[in-house]
Amino acid sequence: MATPYSVVVVGLGKRGTHHATAFRANPRFKLVGVCDVDAARLEKAKKEFGVEGGTDAAALARACTPDVFCFCTLPRLRLPLIKAGIAAGAKLIAFEKPMATSTAEALEIMSLVRAAKVKTVVSHQHRYGVHYRKVKEIIASGALGRVHTVYGEATGWMMHMITHLIDYTRWYNDGAEAEWVMAQAAGRNKLADNHPSPDYIAGVVQFANGVRGIYECGAGAPDQPEVAKWWGKCRMGAQGTEGFAEVLTNGGWRAVTKRNGYQSGDGAMNYELDMPPYVDQMADWLDDGKKVHECNGESAYKGLEIMMALCRSVVQRGQITLPLAAGEPEIDALAKVLPDAPVIATTPASAEQYR
Repeated sequence: MATPYSVVVVGLGKRGTHHATAFRANPRFKLVGVCDVDAARLEKAKKEFGVEGGTDAAALARACTPDVFCFCTLPRLRLPLIKAGIAAGAKLIAFEKPMATSTAEALEIMSLVRAAKVKTVVSHQHRYGVHYRKVKEIIASGALGRVHTVYGEATGWMMHMITHLIDYTRWYNDGAEAEWVMAQAAGRNKLADNHPSPDYIAGVVQFANGVRGIYECGAGAPDQPEVAKWWGKCRMGAQGTEGFAEVLTNGGWRAVTKRNGYQSGDGAMNYELDMPPYVDQMADWLDDGKKVHECNGESAYKGLEIMMALCRSVVQRGQITLPLAAGEPEIDALAKVLPDAPVIATTPASAEQYR
């Protein structure tokens, strides 16, 4: 068997622990270091995973020189940790969504990793769920006829959720390029969140293949009454000339088509099931550069660009064409124009989240 790829994981909260656990369980990887600024959390992880660690991510990376540098931290830390991974000689950097907090930052990240020829993977791992993949299978089979619309809705706020919605619906739309967007937003409460966002944003995306994307995210987004777990109230799907197919993050999948009538099945967000293939594809890509990871950074950038274009449309009150150039950070620009009026939430649960 080939020598395992060495891994350092930075950020040992829930998501970082999921990553460290998945890497340790895969014989194609060797976890060699962990990092967290919380000393108690760090000591717990060092004992749990049996590796060395530290509170300085860049120093740990330099000491361990990992093949894979993985970080699961708050969004404001993306760029410095990308630089730390590159400086340590990592072959692949895996990190959380959103990949950046502005177009300018995302463009700098992409410029750095492209110049260094470092592979990047962004955590849109829910696509490995059986219900997500079943919907993709139905769409790819042609059972929907000509697909004309893809859509995504989530009651969680933008920086947490909308790149998930966009990533999976771009996947359902075969990765078609976006040409333009239009959007509106409301609510200022979540601008101060560690994932700064308008309380609610809704918009449309025109894709180059003629498909229209429709997205809603935040307090005003539709409830998904079939789903009890608030963070799982996410609906994504596609509609065509002969039917529709959609997935609920914590509510399985369903479809109605001319060919097969009504169909449905189970499925729910499950990191124990979703993380192993997500991690295994990293080893596949490191083994063979042609086996590009499904959650590769180039694709994630396309989703981030759409999110930021939606924000720019709110600010500029009009149609925004893509690709985007660097400009004023989009959240800063939103803070200047969003009104103070509160957003009326669609469910009591989401209203509580937005206080």
